[in-house]
Formats: sequence, structure tokens, C-alpha cells
Amino acid sequence: MRLSDKQFEKLVLVCVNEREDGSECCGQKGSLELFHKLKAAIKLVRTDTRVSRTGCLGNCASGITVAIMPKNVYLGGVQESDIEEIVKMLAE
Repeated sequence: MRLSDKQFEKLVLVCVNEREDGSECCGQKGSLELFHKLKAAIKLVRTDTRVSRTGCLGNCASGITVAIMPKNVYLGGVQESDIEEIVKMLAE
């Protein structure tokens, strides 16, 4: 094992989980589209932040879930209108 050459100060995870049984999940609520828009917005202003898709973060009932690391902040019910605020949170 070795330390990766590519390091990021912050990591933003967007749940894009889809459940085969049709039960409520972030993927059904447009999280993949939100992921792409959030990634593009962050890429414009931050080179030290990685935005990645992830599986279930255990908060599907509250809407699309986004986690910000290393702050360990979990946001529920995230919508496209929240992207600007999330970008500002990353500056703190």
C-alpha cells in the first residue's frame, strides 16, 4: 500500500442509490442529475474538493442526501436550489 499522489482537502458525497424493490431512495428523486450539477459548480471554484457519487448514506426518507467530509456534515432534502449554499459551506 502507498499514499496516493492525488489528495483532496474535502470530499462531497452525493447519494445516487437505487433500490431494486422500488422503495424510497435518493436515486428516484433526481440525485444523479443533482450530482452532475453540484460537481460542475464546485469544479468552477474549488480545486481541492472531490465530488463523488455514493451508495446509500442511510437517510433516504429525508430526500437526496449529501455528505461533506471531513466536516462530517450530512444534508438531507438537497435540491438544485441548494447548490450555491453548499459551495459556500465548502469555503468555511
